[in-house]
Amino acid sequence: MTASPDVLVVGAGIIGAACALRLTEEGMSVAVVDRPRPAGGTTAAAMGQITVMDDSDAQGALTLWSQELWDALAPSLSAIEHDPCGTLWVATNDEELDEARKKEQWYAAHGIESSLLHPGALREAEPHLNEDLVGALHVPGDSVVYPPNAALSMLEHAVRAGATVTTGCEVRSVDASHAVLADGSRLHAGAVVCAAGNHTLGLLPRPIPGAAIRPRKGHLAITERYPGLLRHQVVELGYLRSAHGHEDVSVAFNGQPRTTDQVLIGSSRQYDRTSDNVEPDVLARMLARACRFIPALATCSVVRCWTGFRPATPDNLPLVGPAPDAEGLWLAAGHEGLGITTSLGTAQLITDGILGRPSAIDAAPYLPDRFAENSHG
Repeated sequence: MTASPDVLVVGAGIIGAACALRLTEEGMSVAVVDRPRPAGGTTAAAMGQITVMDDSDAQGALTLWSQELWDALAPSLSAIEHDPCGTLWVATNDEELDEARKKEQWYAAHGIESSLLHPGALREAEPHLNEDLVGALHVPGDSVVYPPNAALSMLEHAVRAGATVTTGCEVRSVDASHAVLADGSRLHAGAVVCAAGNHTLGLLPRPIPGAAIRPRKGHLAITERYPGLLRHQVVELGYLRSAHGHEDVSVAFNGQPRTTDQVLIGSSRQYDRTSDNVEPDVLARMLARACRFIPALATCSVVRCWTGFRPATPDNLPLVGPAPDAEGLWLAAGHEGLGITTSLGTAQLITDGILGRPSAIDAAPYLPDRFAENSHG
């Protein structure tokens, strides 16, 4: 490990990996530490969409910028299974079709290509979708990657640029200039980036008023190989209500084609769960929802199912920026289901902040201290 590097990154998931890569590209010495293997936590359980989301201006800005960064970086990364498949936001009724029209207007206003598909065009684009769907919004610029390999490839690039990656390090706390390990030893650095997902806030020297990260359990399943079953990422238009609502259990369909000819099926969301065991009732609901949109899935074999815990914040935006009252300590966590998409934008915000320069987007909506006013009010 580099002795007292310029930056110590705590966490070797996709966010920490992206930060390490971007910081080393700026010529800084970087050390990355984590307890599990790299990309072994939430990143290993993620779907891997790189999707522009329009649920808020702040989310739209970060996802759009991040997608542009992904499009530039992806060709240089190895074995990430990058698939520029695009997204179909599918509508089950006229009300959802109106939502698709509103999304199209938002995308157009932000210079993003999209087009409405009538039922005939939708069936031509995806022959195995349920014929009762009334239309869809096609967003061709979206893509998917295989998250663990994406994080590992970023770390490999960072290591070639001089970074070190050390696993088996259980970090107990962080501060502006060091991290304390379980054995009491300290790792010193010029600055510290805490990208420890659900554990991030628990490592800080003091609480941040109003800030919270709440683990949100999710189930995923992947099928056997079925060439041609799915061509695009397909998402139901009710997905955003599920993803950004706060009910105890929610299920919404998101299906992704993989370069292996498999179909990745999501997704569920649950709060207040501590076990990572697959829950048969939730999995059954999720798979039944998938079959409603792609009936052919009912005859397919699922070869693996698993769970993960997404780090969610109260306002559905990540905590990215300096920790209050701890100059030199930076946070990069709380991305919920958009950590893969927003990893590169997050890394750029962190790098710009450490270097004291403005970013291409306004950093204010993601600052960790943004809840303070409401918490005192």
